[in-house]
Amino acid sequence: MITITCKETLFTYSLYHIVKAFFPKSEIEQKVDPEQEPLVTLRLDEDSCFSIAEKDVVEMGDAEECRQERKKWVTGLVYQYLTRMTGHFQAWGMLTGVRPTKLAMQKLEEKMPPHEVIQYLINEFGVSEEKADLATGIALREHALLKKLDCRDGFSLYVGIPFCPSICSYCSFSSSPADVWAGKMDAYLDALCLEIEAIGKMAADKKLNTIYIGGGTPTTLSAAQLDRLLSKIEQTFSRKFLLEYTVEAGRPDSITREKLEVIRKYPVTRISINPQTMQQKTLDLVGRKHTVQQVKDAFHAAREMGFDNINMDLIAGLPGETAADMRDTLRQIRALKPDSLTVHSLAIKRAARMNREEHGESISTEISRMVEDSAGMAKLLGLTPYYLYRQKNIAGNFENVGYAKVDKAGIYNILIMEEKQTILAAGAGATTKLVLPGKVRLKNGKETNLIRIENVKDITEYISRIGEMIERKGEVLWH
Repeated sequence: MITITCKETLFTYSLYHIVKAFFPKSEIEQKVDPEQEPLVTLRLDEDSCFSIAEKDVVEMGDAEECRQERKKWVTGLVYQYLTRMTGHFQAWGMLTGVRPTKLAMQKLEEKMPPHEVIQYLINEFGVSEEKADLATGIALREHALLKKLDCRDGFSLYVGIPFCPSICSYCSFSSSPADVWAGKMDAYLDALCLEIEAIGKMAADKKLNTIYIGGGTPTTLSAAQLDRLLSKIEQTFSRKFLLEYTVEAGRPDSITREKLEVIRKYPVTRISINPQTMQQKTLDLVGRKHTVQQVKDAFHAAREMGFDNINMDLIAGLPGETAADMRDTLRQIRALKPDSLTVHSLAIKRAARMNREEHGESISTEISRMVEDSAGMAKLLGLTPYYLYRQKNIAGNFENVGYAKVDKAGIYNILIMEEKQTILAAGAGATTKLVLPGKVRLKNGKETNLIRIENVKDITEYISRIGEMIERKGEVLWH
């Protein structure tokens, strides 16, 4: 048992994840004790105890800047101690957040030259040269793409379909088995269409730049239901400023030619067909009820119908898989030639069934090679890294990277990471992110330019309380 005791709650999140990165299999207990003398105490065992006193911490600037500087300083001291003690360096250094490219983006916006941004990440946060170069390169490409958007008067639309053919053992997203909810899907669509219509009225004088229909798996809807949804969006929003329209087809066992034909009726520019792996033994193990051949059949059918921007998702570190399995998966993906590829390092979240079933120990120790091989294959396909994010409890302390052809990068993916434009979200569990032109002070005293408006996750609650979901947005949007 490793114990972290902090005098302030400010440090708990970052310190927990720093320690977890060095000791991924250890149980970690966190405590907040306002009465203790040191600011932070870290006890690894009976013989190893490290503490940080108030006098060890730099304070500077205004209140919020001072808080962030204190947090950074304490995190750095703990990181340096663990590095000395274990002899190991973390690829992302002391960074614990999910959006490391935001730091690079901020410096680029301040006109810092790219080579200096790389050194900044290395010197200030202990990031490896390889990861600093990756983050800065992605930030440069994001920066160029974001210039095409109207981030002040533009917005994006997210529509959530919280149903899947089956629930994968590593998943903790807000998704439910389609067969259980089959009788309520029309009622869900009734509520969803009401919310979409309300959003259309609220955003009537704004410019819609991207649409993303995700989940869950949108293609768990029947062809008729999918047609109804896409038709409602078509009737509600202008396409004058639309740059991208994504439908996440996702699970191959939910894709039919009829559904693909429905999607083709509308101005959808991008779809995803996500195998996660091309190893049948793994698909069976994690609860994905489709075959490798179904992946190939769905992909070829989409190509035959004229879809020219198809993304595929893979996961590195699925239980029982080796680097050789990943290489075989990559070989099969290379033959399909997708237009973009997203490679995730497996994150076992607390709510995921795999975590409860204690499969965590079977995560491949070869994950580093899997990630490297994926990057190499993406390069052979002419795909360039264009967005990056990290997750809590991510295997091997790695990252998720999206690769794409030059003109096929997913704009919405960049927006969700960089938080530069308002995203209006409809559906159970969907979160609207309102980006303000300037900072406002919240009730807790924190200053921010990002306001979140969350819909309830429970599907039945969402249906019965749709009026409340709409009213929540109306009270905040554009005021």
